[in-house]
Amino acid sequence: MSNVLFLASPSHGHVNPTLGLVDALVRRGERVTYFASEPFRERVEATGATFKAYAHDLDLFKGPPAPGQRSAMLDVFARGADSIADVFAQTQYRRFDYLVHSAPFPFARPVARLLELPTVASHAVFAGLQPFFERDKPSAHPMLAPNPERDAVMARAASDIGRRFGIALSTDFRDWIFNPGDLNLVYTSRLFAGELPYFDDSTRFVGPPVHARQETHDFPLERIEGKRVLYISLGTVFGDRSPALYDAFIPAFARWDGVVVMAACGVDTARWRLPANFIVRPYVPQGEILKHASAAITHAGMNSISDLLAAEVPFVCLPMGADQPALASRARELGATLVLDHATATAGQLADAVERVTTEPSFREAIHVIAESFRAAGGYPRAADEVFAFKKARGIA
Repeated sequence: MSNVLFLASPSHGHVNPTLGLVDALVRRGERVTYFASEPFRERVEATGATFKAYAHDLDLFKGPPAPGQRSAMLDVFARGADSIADVFAQTQYRRFDYLVHSAPFPFARPVARLLELPTVASHAVFAGLQPFFERDKPSAHPMLAPNPERDAVMARAASDIGRRFGIALSTDFRDWIFNPGDLNLVYTSRLFAGELPYFDDSTRFVGPPVHARQETHDFPLERIEGKRVLYISLGTVFGDRSPALYDAFIPAFARWDGVVVMAACGVDTARWRLPANFIVRPYVPQGEILKHASAAITHAGMNSISDLLAAEVPFVCLPMGADQPALASRARELGATLVLDHATATAGQLADAVERVTTEPSFREAIHVIAESFRAAGGYPRAADEVFAFKKARGIA
């Protein structure tokens, strides 16, 4: 049994994919100390890990800042030295055998260096990362655009970390936001990933982040039993980015022959007059809903698109940002979906697209091929096997 330090980027898109891995490691005897933010306590503790809450809000991926405020990402960077000290204080400098971390967790490298630990990186994002590796030429990636404010914050944070802990850090933004490990776990299949030249032989494609999470919820599952269910979700980060879409969903599916389950995270629903066949909640138990779903509309985030493909639910994509356009494009390339422009999609286009993916056999056939590749990738048991092989190669008991 090994002592494992787990440093997660505390957002749904980066914590949720790790829960199955932690569960698999704990079942094999590993003692995992897992850092995230307080809202994730219940889910993490359900895996058997010891949960620790960061003293500061380290969520890099919140929505755009209010006017006059700097981004959440810069606030996280500015707290670097304090955040590292917090991890050490809460673990009382306990001896760990290896570090597992979310790939974008900005302080993974200094913690690993200070504790002299080998690292395993959890990659919830795999698409669209090429610009982070091409350091010898200008990039059009919006995250890599010149940003003097960001650079100044990082320089001060790196200096503070160096002064307090005696280590020198890069001030290149890419080294803070993307941190490969000695072993890299990517939560998809090689088929769905496609050609990704930036992942080397330290990478293992272990299948999608599909895990039966132990969660409490008050969703009325009895209302969808035996019904034809359309599931609509635009995610927890991007859910409120395109309010006009929700105005289109209602007329598009008011006459849906069944139940429409819509997750509307961060959206003001008070102004809507909902049809009787709609169930709208800020959060829904996605895994349970997909057991009943006949079709779905998704923003094509990594967790959602993986869940839909694994459950073999036909779906329509409305990508909005981050890696979503790349993931939606890959699914379309493989024949598994239709992609609409979230800024211009009309009620008629939405209804027609859902009709097509549910009635034209080619979509289900393509989804089945991808789902088979997911199953062949091995899932979380395979991921745990790779971690144990990594331990053996490193001489870790």
